[in-house]
Amino acid sequence: MSALQQEAERSLQWFDNLYRQNAAHVYQIALFMLRDPVEAEDLCHDVFLEVIQRPEQFDPGRGSVKAWLAVKTRSRAIDRLRRLKREEACAVVKFPLAGETDPTTEKVITKLEIESLHESLQHLPGPQRAAVTATYFHALPQKDWARLTGRPLGTVKSWIRYGLNNLRKQFVHMGWLEP
Repeated sequence: MSALQQEAERSLQWFDNLYRQNAAHVYQIALFMLRDPVEAEDLCHDVFLEVIQRPEQFDPGRGSVKAWLAVKTRSRAIDRLRRLKREEACAVVKFPLAGETDPTTEKVITKLEIESLHESLQHLPGPQRAAVTATYFHALPQKDWARLTGRPLGTVKSWIRYGLNNLRKQFVHMGWLEP
């Protein structure tokens, strides 16, 4: 059992001291990497939550607590940046139903179909989702999407074909279409 883990088990005063001594350092690293104060605060919270949940991860033989927290913060920031980048790249346009004060059966079914479509799109691989979304939701011709992405037209057409096939399979699985 590491000294840090023993300290963690002895008192919460340990964590309070650790936080007071290192929170500004962790926050500065997070802010530098994420460039968003809210995201940086959230990441700082996540790092310290992980520290209190798993203090045994610290190995004094590998460096100081401050260096360990810096590496942990950097790693979590990179993960978060990758996740945010994926979310931005895969954002799907939401189509709200206008004037839905008195939902009829048809409107409810339409809304369920749209929600199912959005959910199914989230399960597609990134290139397929982006190609299907650009082509069908943004009415972008396939050749323009190919030019924008720098991919051959045949590749874009394959993404769309595979994406539509995958959507169809998901709709069959959900019971919206017959096999």
